Amino acid sequence: IRESATLTRDVLEQHFNDLKGTLKKLLDERLMSLLQEVDTIEQESIKPLDECQKLIEHGVSTADDLLREGESAVHGEVGQENEKLCSFTKKALHIQLDSLPEVPSLVDVPCLSAQLDDCLLTILKNQIFRHGTVASHPPVQLEEFVEKPGGILVRWCKVDDDFIPQDYRLQYRKSTANHFEDVYVGSETEFIVLHIDPNVDYQFRVCARGDGRQEWSPWSVPQTGHTTLVPHEWTTGLEGYSLSSRRNIALRNDSQSCGVLYSKAPTYFCGQTLTFRQVLSGLLLIETVGQPDRRDSLGVCVEQQNGYDSLQRDKAVCISTNGAVFVNGKEMTNQLPAVTSGSTVTFDMEAVQLGPSSSEGGNFKLRVTISSNNREVVFDWVLDQCCGSLYFGCSFSYPGWKVLVF
Repeated sequence: IRESATLTRDVLEQHFNDLKGTLKKLLDERLMSLLQEVDTIEQESIKPLDECQKLIEHGVSTADDLLREGESAVHGEVGQENEKLCSFTKKALHIQLDSLPEVPSLVDVPCLSAQLDDCLLTILKNQIFRHGTVASHPPVQLEEFVEKPGGILVRWCKVDDDFIPQDYRLQYRKSTANHFEDVYVGSETEFIVLHIDPNVDYQFRVCARGDGRQEWSPWSVPQTGHTTLVPHEWTTGLEGYSLSSRRNIALRNDSQSCGVLYSKAPTYFCGQTLTFRQVLSGLLLIETVGQPDRRDSLGVCVEQQNGYDSLQRDKAVCISTNGAVFVNGKEMTNQLPAVTSGSTVTFDMEAVQLGPSSSEGGNFKLRVTISSNNREVVFDWVLDQCCGSLYFGCSFSYPGWKVLVF
């Protein structure tokens, strides 16, 4: 409580200090704009009046000079009177002393003033008093962490009944890192965070955005999660497939070599969910890339067996890209939708029988659920031996298929 209270005080103080600085900057900018407007009106309005004043002063000065010259001509000597009078008369004829520039009426002369509406203070006061809230609990909280191979399934839930969420935002960081980073934004309430190092603690937090709102809610209480399961990886070295740097994505290249690409190790355990996500590679032409074939397969097996070009064999269960399901090499009557670009295929298994040999010839039975495109098939897979862990694999006859496993 003390830690979150201290953090909340710091956030509030920083936010309002930022607001003060921003408001002062905006008010200063508005003041400068109004002062510049006053200067512009003053300069534009006073200029014609200044010019009118100069003309009047020039006319008065000229008339004063002419008057003095006339007085001099009248009181001058007799021999010079006629000459000065002639000069005075010529100047008087050429100077128009009876004309003045047009002077605007008083009502047309600008008289500057400032109009300041006090309602701004009222508006600001109302907005400021409603700005910001302090919540004792965030509207969403982290609910559960489920270990996945090389990942963590994070679930969260809404804890405020009055809050109507539109989107959620999940962040994480290594326990040794300083900053959180976004890993998911959307409407779902769970997400598998991949690329998680095994046996390393990660911190998670989630927030939400209310319906029709732009701002995010306060963050949930950060919680720590980790996984002890090593990530699923494809085995390297098979000529027909190219792998990503983390070896969790396999691309069927254009090599003529074919065969089954297996996992590096038997890392799939009963009780887990194994997911294949497929996308068509955009590097090749769509009309010739990712062409499905009946021999294509995605599935799990007891052991690696080289020399096969498909998992449609004994001790394996798989789905073909056309949706056919095979158990120990035999096609089932139930069929799933065809696997296309963006499809997700999941395998779930649980042990349902352990003991002496059954009437079906096996002593170990797994209940298998294969899901694809919102449909699923469930069947029992009978084996001769107990299998605590299984390999996964894939095979494609044509290039262009890309498979992500997690």
